[in-house]
Amino acid sequence: MDENKYWWQSRAVFGGLVAIGAGVAGMIGYTIDSDAQEGLVAACTGIAAGIGGIMAIVGRVKASKKIK
Repeated sequence: MDENKYWWQSRAVFGGLVAIGAGVAGMIGYTIDSDAQEGLVAACTGIAAGIGGIMAIVGRVKASKKIK
């Protein structure tokens, strides 16, 4: 079984992006507490999974070879 996953399926990647965003926001005067950061990570992961599912369906519909 393949243990690899796409970058957009990783909570760690989204956690890092949210942490960077929170750091930048802090530098310009906004604060984002850890609960809000956790919520943002969950939201980003869910959105990315939905987009990935849509892309998979569209890819299958547009594919030139039939599934047997």
